[in-house]
Amino acid sequence: MLVIGNTSRLAIEDVVRVARHGEEVELSPAALDRIRACRGMLEAKIAAHEIMYGVNTGIGELANVVLDDEQVQQFQRYLIYNHAAGIGEPAPIEHVRAAMLSRIAVHSRGCSGCRPEITLTYVAMLNRGVTPVVCEKGSVGACGDLAPMSQIALSLMGEGESFYRGERMPTRDAMAKAGIPVPGLQARDGLAAINGSNLITGIGCLLLFDIDRWVAQAEIAAAMSLEALLANMRPYIAKLHELRGFKGAITCAANLRKVIDGSDLVTGKLKVKVQDAYSMRSTPQVIGALRDALAYARAQLETELNGVADNPIFVRDENLVLTGANFQGTPISMPLDLIGAGVTMVSVLSERRLNRLLNPALSVGLPAFLTKGAGMFSGHMLSQYTADMLIVEQRILSAPSCVQSIPAAADQEDFVSMGMNGALKTKQILKNAFGILGIELIAAAQALDFREFGFGRGTRAAHAAVREVVAHLDVDRPLFSDHNAMSAAVERCAVLDAVEREVGPLATSW
Repeated sequence: MLVIGNTSRLAIEDVVRVARHGEEVELSPAALDRIRACRGMLEAKIAAHEIMYGVNTGIGELANVVLDDEQVQQFQRYLIYNHAAGIGEPAPIEHVRAAMLSRIAVHSRGCSGCRPEITLTYVAMLNRGVTPVVCEKGSVGACGDLAPMSQIALSLMGEGESFYRGERMPTRDAMAKAGIPVPGLQARDGLAAINGSNLITGIGCLLLFDIDRWVAQAEIAAAMSLEALLANMRPYIAKLHELRGFKGAITCAANLRKVIDGSDLVTGKLKVKVQDAYSMRSTPQVIGALRDALAYARAQLETELNGVADNPIFVRDENLVLTGANFQGTPISMPLDLIGAGVTMVSVLSERRLNRLLNPALSVGLPAFLTKGAGMFSGHMLSQYTADMLIVEQRILSAPSCVQSIPAAADQEDFVSMGMNGALKTKQILKNAFGILGIELIAAAQALDFREFGFGRGTRAAHAAVREVVAHLDVDRPLFSDHNAMSAAVERCAVLDAVEREVGPLATSW
């Protein structure tokens, strides 16, 4: 049970457990007290007819339109209707659950002004498995994720559609089956449900968790290729990286040494080059740079996860109503752009090692394209074509989204983060990265089959894990099944799990 709103900060692992694995959540008593007290302050100001943005005024360019008492009661419903304007296929359930958790966390700070029933309804929906259907596209990542969060907020009126127990149905039916009362919307409730970059935050947390584990598998693949290419092991000595001081490079080099520990390459039994190509000996510096970026991105995402991202913000202790732009997605949009480009960079490094494994001029005695029957057979020649196509798509997607602002709302919202584009394209970059790394793992395992020396303990475990998915390529066969199977194995971290069972946990980016 995850308790929200106590003294503990939420972490990306909390998001993963709730969004992906169904851990239940609970609002702390202190959080409920804060929400109730803030609501009391708001209701007093409404009764006094104090002008407050989005409560008794319109929004955006219409912020100067003051609503009468009757309109205040109806406005929140029309606000949600108007903003539920997305398009496309339903977002994955885990993404929507992550967004709901992020919004609950905002409310728990006691600065949003909504009724406690709103937050408690989202808690009940998470715990009982009611997940609103949310179009994946439509957010520009400023004023928050208005379109997708509004589709979630429709559930507060018993409207829209939801997934429940594997079925898609009208939300009112799902709420009834789950035994969750529909709270309806009163003053402020609607805007308090949507005015933050919560879907970007939720997707970002899940992505960072998955990318950190993908990076560990990239290090394992690198270790396999380094052994297959008879690499000089001196570039991975701890002292070398400690002298420069980058934590990511120190971590990567340590993981490489852990995987390769026990190899004949480490003991000096084998003759190696004085220096290897950059794609080999620069591995700690390159992968380490992504590790450092992941640590920065985690700090940004967790700051957002634990902050007050709303507008207006009600500070009860000081009787203040603050308007600003805490919904602005740029602080998390920029890190997601950086991480997507970093995954592409490490994928390029993987493909360059793949090239050295396949090219007989570079592979230190390995057969051309890793087949003994070169000429009759082409071996893994075409695997490189597939990896290259995936990398080009990654490069296209690595253009930053945070500089792509397009003004909207009669130029009232004249700079937006486009953070949802950043989240979605980074998701696709990672999907491609599973395939690219899978192809290197297949080639590295094939190359090791041709070597006759003692491999590292982690390398042996990784080789065995690949062989559980893909057989040695003796004669040519269609490779698409191997590629897809290995990509799926990388996605579920099969190689990482096998190596860690053998050598213990690899270090993470944090």
